[in-house]
Amino acid sequence: MRETTIDVRGAKIRALEAGSGAPVLYLHGMDGPRADPLLMELARSHRVIAPEIPGFGRSAVPPWMTSVADAALFGLDLVEALKIDRLHLVGHCIGGWIAAEMAVRHATPFASLALVSPMGVQSATPPKDDVFIPSPDAVLRAQFHDAALAEKEIAARAGEDIDIVLQNRTGLARLGWTPRFANLQLPHWLHRIHAPTLILWGEQDRVVPPDCADIFRREILRAEVLLYAGCGHAVPWECGADAARRIAALIAQPFSTGAR
Repeated sequence: MRETTIDVRGAKIRALEAGSGAPVLYLHGMDGPRADPLLMELARSHRVIAPEIPGFGRSAVPPWMTSVADAALFGLDLVEALKIDRLHLVGHCIGGWIAAEMAVRHATPFASLALVSPMGVQSATPPKDDVFIPSPDAVLRAQFHDAALAEKEIAARAGEDIDIVLQNRTGLARLGWTPRFANLQLPHWLHRIHAPTLILWGEQDRVVPPDCADIFRREILRAEVLLYAGCGHAVPWECGADAARRIAALIAQPFSTGAR
């Protein structure tokens, strides 16, 4: 993947980009922008743009971004800057929450929406793992159901700059500290999402309980939910190939706003 820069109202945003075909905006999860298997598989047949959410990675933490609502409005400014019609929106984890909030605020630009183990709504049961207190390795292990795959990913990230790791955790805390990873008003507004929507979740997700999928399915008019057995929060790594295939099928559907 190549690194590019997007000018969003004077802010220079780093992004990973690859592929050609139908345009996909991919919003990363809590670990910042990465060429994860889902992203790489989508890029085989689509033009994928994966921006760095301000406050994550090497970007500065903007003083004006104090909530996911701010991040969603910034995301809509980014969509305008891209000047792409019929954009397909994909978001994982915190990126899934931001994607849902973007689609709630302005449904028109999005031809489809895929939410991959998204944060944003509150579960009836608390998460099994905290992602702020443990060490970075422990947090990464908590995201995987496959322990061997988790250790492989830990080894692959062994040389990462600890400042970036801490920046990602700070960015996540800034957006989702309280109430933890949820906007209590979001379920009331999910009916505003008109695009065909696919929700993918790992049945063994210990970070965001999979029963949250029921709320998205109930409130979004055209939502389909798929739960992966033997998969945790790290769906892009543990089930990336199948997730890409299903998202590609969603993207290939004939375009319709599906408004109520």
